[in-house]
Amino acid sequence: MSSKKIAISFIMPICFLHAFLLSGCANNNLRSSAAVGPSLSSSYSKPEKIDSVEAPSKLDVIIPVFDPGLPKDQEDYEDENIWPELRRAEANRFAYKLKEKLEATGRFGSIRVTPDKTATGDLYILCRIEESNGEEVEITVKVIDISGQEWLDKSFEHEVSDAFHKNHRNKDKDPYDSLFEKAATEIAEALNDHDPKRLEDLRYLSDLRFGAGFSDSAFMRYIEVDGDRFNLVSKPSDHDPMLQRVKAIRVRDQLFIDDLQNNYAAFSAEMNDSYLMWQKQSLLEIKAKRTADRKAIAQAVGGAALIGLGVLAAVAGASSNSNAAQTAGTLGLLAGGIGGAVLISQGFRTSEEAKVHRDSLNELGQSVDLELAPRVIDFNKKNIELTGNAKEQFMQWRTFLQKIYSEEETPNVQF
Repeated sequence: MSSKKIAISFIMPICFLHAFLLSGCANNNLRSSAAVGPSLSSSYSKPEKIDSVEAPSKLDVIIPVFDPGLPKDQEDYEDENIWPELRRAEANRFAYKLKEKLEATGRFGSIRVTPDKTATGDLYILCRIEESNGEEVEITVKVIDISGQEWLDKSFEHEVSDAFHKNHRNKDKDPYDSLFEKAATEIAEALNDHDPKRLEDLRYLSDLRFGAGFSDSAFMRYIEVDGDRFNLVSKPSDHDPMLQRVKAIRVRDQLFIDDLQNNYAAFSAEMNDSYLMWQKQSLLEIKAKRTADRKAIAQAVGGAALIGLGVLAAVAGASSNSNAAQTAGTLGLLAGGIGGAVLISQGFRTSEEAKVHRDSLNELGQSVDLELAPRVIDFNKKNIELTGNAKEQFMQWRTFLQKIYSEEETPNVQF
């Protein structure tokens, strides 16, 4: 037998053995992968202990209606090019806009717009409108937690380009949205500077400060006051009956404020079309003033020039002894007058179309506070009718809660 045949005969058994082993592995894999369905209880080993890390509670945020930034002297409104009714309407709209952008970050708990800063929350965002003219918008934002510690104090500004309104994709979009997105992002990033223990203490402090609004003696003993700072020094038992009662009342208070959010949302939606039109028109006017190319003025000037030419033609015709010249002058006056009237009418057409929207914004901004319909609320088998604007109803509600707390504390006393 040749050496070549010997080598082949030696290799063949090895190949068969290798193939057999591979097929066995494949069959074992197939058999194990075919074992579907739940295993028997005896097959389970004792589970390993896993250290769970509890996610920190998210802070509840209060956004009082913005300070509209109106000068104290009303005579300065015109000098500073401020439309007061619009600013008051913006104060409500901007607060709700910031709420929406903060919610989109997913970093916070409940975010509530309130008539003022007396509501109870873990974090407060106090804002003022510094500028808003359709092109430039600027707000100052101060973030303070319930302990009085300041987290952020910064101005945010945004300039709207005329290209925004030319882009069809931006139809029905608010050109100010970028401003509120920037502010919300930075506020959310401020959370990174505070450890979970600190955030949890803030939530506990919120309950105590809410309770202190009903009974100083019962809850302020756990808090140390240093100027505008409120520091948590100890905690009552979680089963403390007064704490439990206050927490129950606070839940109802939160539900009341949650219901207010529908009104702020409706207000923002109601002014949306008129406001977006104002933003666009105001930007166009600013650009036109800056470039000295305002279409309305150009048309009005052109109309006045045509009327002037018509008058000159009439004068020239009247001073002429020629009947033809006089006729031509009269026709020139008519033509100039008609043409000028058409151009002047075109120049004011945009303002006439915007009048309905301006009136709508005026009406919405007549009051500093959001107007609400009267409503009746039932709590602990007692009814209360709330009337007036948002701030007035909120004050009536808090007074009602005071009475509820007092009745529960001294049940034999009639109010």
